[in-house]
Amino acid sequence: MKIVINSEYGGFGLSDEAMTEYKKRAGITDSDFWIWEIPRDCPHLIEMVEEGGTDVNDRYSYLKVVEIPDGVDWQICEYDGLEWIAEKHRTWS
Repeated sequence: MKIVINSEYGGFGLSDEAMTEYKKRAGITDSDFWIWEIPRDCPHLIEMVEEGGTDVNDRYSYLKVVEIPDGVDWQICEYDGLEWIAEKHRTWS
């Protein structure tokens, strides 16, 4: 399974051109659609990052595709915008 993360401090983001292209590929016409609504395992997003390289990034992001084993219950964790993928687990306090 492939997932897109931001691999540098700053946070997940797409350039204006990439956001327009994502909406086109995904068939989104809602003008109120926000970047936070994009599933990180979306095939359109993965394809764009793999094809577009740094042209997909906004000024605070450096996106990359990470591959994890199928069937893993995953989540994206972050510190100051630097993201990584972690397997979900249970915690109590």
